[in-house]
Amino acid sequence: MELKLDGYRALAIKSGGKVQLRSRNDNDFSLKYPGIVKALASIPDDTVIDGEVVALDEEGRPSFNALQNYGSGQAPLHFLVFDVLILAGKDVMGEPLVKRRELMEKRIFPKFDEPIRYAPVLEGSLKGLVDSVKAQGLEGLVAKRRDSRYEPGLRSGAWQKMRINQGQESLIGGYTNRWKDV
Repeated sequence: MELKLDGYRALAIKSGGKVQLRSRNDNDFSLKYPGIVKALASIPDDTVIDGEVVALDEEGRPSFNALQNYGSGQAPLHFLVFDVLILAGKDVMGEPLVKRRELMEKRIFPKFDEPIRYAPVLEGSLKGLVDSVKAQGLEGLVAKRRDSRYEPGLRSGAWQKMRINQGQESLIGGYTNRWKDV
């Protein structure tokens, strides 16, 4: 289980010594988040990692509002890394998630400093994790099968998102009785 982060999912790609940060829609985030790109410079060449750009609020929780207003606010940005797709030119997407995370922990993550963070696996009962997420006002959880392969562009069911603290949309309306005196 992992936290469902309230940010922008992105791929960090290093090729030819240059790092790019790309959105899932292939938008270039490199100029928007140069501090993150600079911090990713230590990953091996020909490597692709999956993560999420997040802004943290005053309590250290991911805040999508703070991320949308990045540049006008003071919220610190981070890139939380949760998967590796290609490591030093070797495609590892066919490896089980547990193996990919092991590769990240041993070969990629030790090279990083702030603002790069590792998105840890959360241990515990589902009820305990859900209660904790609710109490902390976090968005939710993502359940990932440990033996799952990385399947770009597919929704295989191996990863399940659980929104726990959902926002509420409201419509406020009013009326006037402008025909009263007619």
